Amino acid sequence: MTRQPHDQFAKQYLTELLTPHGQVQISREITSEVRQVDIWFLPTPSSSTPLQVLGLLGQMVSTACLVEPFRNAIGYMAVRNCLLKLFALYGDLQRKARREKNSVSETDLPCLWILSPSCSTKLLNGFGAKLDDSGNWVEGVYFLPELFKTALVAINQLPLTEETLWLRVLGRNRTQTQAINELVALPVGHPLRGNILEILANWRIKIEESEDLTEDERELIMNLSPAYLRWREETLEQGREQGREQGREQGREQGREQGREQGREQGNLEGQRLMVENLLAGRFGSIDLELSQTIEPLMQLPITERTQVLLNLSRQELLERFRKSLSD
Repeated sequence: MTRQPHDQFAKQYLTELLTPHGQVQISREITSEVRQVDIWFLPTPSSSTPLQVLGLLGQMVSTACLVEPFRNAIGYMAVRNCLLKLFALYGDLQRKARREKNSVSETDLPCLWILSPSCSTKLLNGFGAKLDDSGNWVEGVYFLPELFKTALVAINQLPLTEETLWLRVLGRNRTQTQAINELVALPVGHPLRGNILEILANWRIKIEESEDLTEDERELIMNLSPAYLRWREETLEQGREQGREQGREQGREQGREQGREQGREQGNLEGQRLMVENLLAGRFGSIDLELSQTIEPLMQLPITERTQVLLNLSRQELLERFRKSLSD
């Protein structure tokens, strides 16, 4: 599996978590040979949401930093390429300071966090990466020598606590499965739960649309299934509840007896319509004019057939299925 789907997911995922706390730039370009860092983060001192809600991730991004998440275990050259990006950025900052007749202090330089599902002992030893002995950092966070301002996070070694949850979601195999199950089990009112479930569900949908799935992609689909199923269940329930509420409101306006009957019918229709719209948006990112014209024909299908069509047909198959209806 290429890194592109994971890059897209990881950037969206980390942006969702970090945006309330500061400025996030996606794919920031660095001069010289053009390089892009996955996440460049500048915390906002006056953020209304404390970074503590992100646990270990919040501790990591309490100062300006680069974040490079990897889907597969990182190798030597990948670490070196990350360091090249960091040093290129230092060069940019130094040149800017010179133009403005200022200087750059060590405390002004951002640090680099490399997130890997695992790190081999040989790699850690080769880069001189060591655990922190001050007690400020948990197991699994390895720091390169001080002046590199870089740390490797071996996600599979992080303790299984709520503090590390948001990083363990980016892991693999049992580490990721455990984290997603913990995420699903969070209270419905948790400030991060709903949006992250939706991001994970959309990631699964995009992977499932691929042809000739690799073993890694099949593993991902399995890992992401609990989040997808819970998101779908809650989205359907939300649609039904909104439909019922709209129906009750109309029922009150139209009279008790007649209103209750019409309200139930209208509420059911509105709930089903919202379910169709949410599933279309979840699968295809947005509902354009062509997709919007499939909503009414979809509503005419029995609910079991409708759900199968929405979950299994590609965009093109969906449009072809209802082409006659769209042209009438």
